[in-house]
Amino acid sequence: MEHGENNITIVDENGNEQLCEVLFTFDSEQFNKSYVLYYPISAEDDEDEEIEIHASSFVPSEDNKDGELSPVETEEEWDVIEEMLSTFLDEEGDED
Repeated sequence: MEHGENNITIVDENGNEQLCEVLFTFDSEQFNKSYVLYYPISAEDDEDEEIEIHASSFVPSEDNKDGELSPVETEEEWDVIEEMLSTFLDEEGDED
């Protein structure tokens, strides 16, 4: 997965592929990791349901074409992710 890429394909624990829209990516010097926040594209079609945003850490590949997603491991990482998401959503709200 590339920084700035708009869509990624996620494979769930059952081996099902799901196309997701990348909300944003960011790097954390504190944890020396990159993170991606994303949501299933199919969620955009259901206006009644709240879109669930997922987060993973990732390591870009050498050629920056793909990367390996990993689960977020600590509460401290979740705190940073939630803070970044809150800032992102506030900025998006200001543009409306």
